[in-house]
Amino acid sequence: MKGFPKDFLWGGATAANQCEGGYLEGGKGLSTVDVIPAGKDRFPVMLGKKKMLECDREHYYPSHEAIDFYHRYKDDIRLFADMGFKCFRLSLSWTRIFPNGDDKEPNEEGLKFYDAVFDECIKQGIEPLVTITHFDVPINLVKTINSWKSRKMVQHYERLCETIFTRYKNKVKYWLTFNEINMLLHLPFVGAGLVFEEGEDEEAIKYQAAHHQLIASAKATEIAHRINPEFKIGCMLAAGNTYANTCAPEDVWKALEKDRENYFFIDVQSRGEYPNYAKKMFEIKGINVVMEPGDEELLKKNTVDFVSFSYYASRLTSADPKASSQTEGNVFATLKNPYLKASEWGWQIDPIGLRITLNSLYDRYQKPLFIVENGLGAIDTLDSQGNIEDDYRIEYLREHIKAMRAAINEDGVELLGYTPWGCIDLVSASTGEMKKRYGFIYVDNDNEGKGTLIRSKKKSFYWYKNVITTNGKEL
Repeated sequence: MKGFPKDFLWGGATAANQCEGGYLEGGKGLSTVDVIPAGKDRFPVMLGKKKMLECDREHYYPSHEAIDFYHRYKDDIRLFADMGFKCFRLSLSWTRIFPNGDDKEPNEEGLKFYDAVFDECIKQGIEPLVTITHFDVPINLVKTINSWKSRKMVQHYERLCETIFTRYKNKVKYWLTFNEINMLLHLPFVGAGLVFEEGEDEEAIKYQAAHHQLIASAKATEIAHRINPEFKIGCMLAAGNTYANTCAPEDVWKALEKDRENYFFIDVQSRGEYPNYAKKMFEIKGINVVMEPGDEELLKKNTVDFVSFSYYASRLTSADPKASSQTEGNVFATLKNPYLKASEWGWQIDPIGLRITLNSLYDRYQKPLFIVENGLGAIDTLDSQGNIEDDYRIEYLREHIKAMRAAINEDGVELLGYTPWGCIDLVSASTGEMKKRYGFIYVDNDNEGKGTLIRSKKKSFYWYKNVITTNGKEL
């Protein structure tokens, strides 16, 4: 049985806003993720429909403590090393470095914190993979310039990149410019700090904000390659191919349109220009994306080195308005696929869909790929001995790793690494819950933030350790 390339980057993934906590410690400023509450107001806020730019006493905010990685990072990274991680994907908190986003000088205490995190990773033989912004905008920039609605955001993002690339040029090699950049279309406040006023053309605003982020991504790539030519810069999308509900041509066309909606961002970041289908869509809908002189050249010259993505499930669509049996999967509404089982949260489990997605992306971009999120959110129950027998998670990951192995060995896909989501239990981005667990490591905490935060190893911890030890030969 063939395994994986000898330098394959096995590891796990987290995000600052879902694990760090310490939300105003060390000079950190308030971020968009800090004002997103748990409960009934969560989705209206994430959609940009309900304006909440401050914290109040009526809501619970899961990001404020999360799992307290801020104070426990050394112990957590040692656990990752015990599992054999070659790579750890994490994100920076923008407001830990520039508390207001437009500060004249960066916050030294925040920079030192990430120095310490990277030093611990390097000490343990773990390669950091750093997401520059993972659903993270300084609240001050939402209040003062309306976040990514404004072109001014590009210069603030540039300063962040200049600062971190210079500071960590000898500690970090792999960078991602934006987490799931296409999420801007689906959860605008989460993806870009967008809040809509009554009467605004929301779709036009989203695509203008998207242009600003795409320009910022190209600028980041330009700055990175200037500061350290060895840097590898990636883009990142929430991926998963869309299937047609039937072989009716109308359904097939609908599926193609759905895929293009998400490919759009990566087409620009990887190919360096706006695709014709997007230009036509703007023309038909009357959307005028304002560009500055030099934008097209900047995009063309500064394409990414690799394409990374999250994969949790495939999607299903139909042109028939009566086809309405829907489920949820990572915020993407999709028809229920009768050939697939689903998780406790209705996310459809489709390992072959990962192989299809890998091939689709590699065929389209011809650049190395990196799976930076994949996993099963489930309710884990401690047995009488205090152990968690999460065979359901092992089964999910095993089948997806088999699909990766087939894509590499049978299809010729170039895959750099695999960092399953939530390698340690953390707060769910979509629901704000703790009970929706992904990790190999259990964290004693509940949906109200009550618990000891003590870490313990699940059965999947030992299973994944063996997968890494055998480089994917033993599953």
